[in-house]
Amino acid sequence: MDLFIKGIMMRAVPALISFILLMLFILPVIRIGNINIGNIAGGAVSLGLLLIFLFPGSFRRLIHTIKETAGGRALLWAVGIIVVICAAAAIVISCFMVRAVSDPPTGPTTVVILGCQVKNGGPSKMLRRRLEAAYSYLSEHEEVMVVVSGGKGDDEEISEAQCMAEYLTAKGIAPDRIFMEDKSTSTEENLSFSKAVIEENGLCPDITIVTDGYHQLRAEILARRLGYEPWHISAKTAGWLLPTYWVREWFGVAYYVLSGIR
Repeated sequence: MDLFIKGIMMRAVPALISFILLMLFILPVIRIGNINIGNIAGGAVSLGLLLIFLFPGSFRRLIHTIKETAGGRALLWAVGIIVVICAAAAIVISCFMVRAVSDPPTGPTTVVILGCQVKNGGPSKMLRRRLEAAYSYLSEHEEVMVVVSGGKGDDEEISEAQCMAEYLTAKGIAPDRIFMEDKSTSTEENLSFSKAVIEENGLCPDITIVTDGYHQLRAEILARRLGYEPWHISAKTAGWLLPTYWVREWFGVAYYVLSGIR
């Protein structure tokens, strides 16, 4: 009986973990209609693991059937190698992502806030968290200038840069400390266009990127390709969004590293 209960627990615990992960990847779709490679890939893997843990006998029979042919055995080897490579890459990228989350400036700097969605003319919750993180630093370092970076999407009333500038001004940051970059539509453009603003206005060339923690590594990779060695100030990400965006960053980081695209 003890062995039976232990066997049930060994299946139930990982099945429960897989189910919770599956729900976390589905939640952004339900709450805000957000579908991207992060929750698609994460949800598919979570669902696959859930089915394996719920029906281990069926899974073993399937593997046994596939192994009966040479082509099937080759397929299993190929799938196994791909799984190992992907898992190793995810672990390595995650380690670098964690390292990049917290690296506050230690000298003179220009703060660059990366834009995020504007809703009803004001910052979304994610953008507000970035602004709050930036404000905490700017309010304590009154000599530091800031570039707010983000263009206007089709579903936005004003540009992300204007929204951020208005928010910071309302919080007491002097307007002459704020420089707007309001044409960018991607992280790559955020940093490239912000560099032009920094150079045109003679701002400190050492930058500090303000964005969500999960996003810092990819931003750092792009900043380095522009000649920067950036510091980081990270905003907190809502827990129910973090798995989706974290997994999405695996693909984003891998893409930039492998393709060499600036």
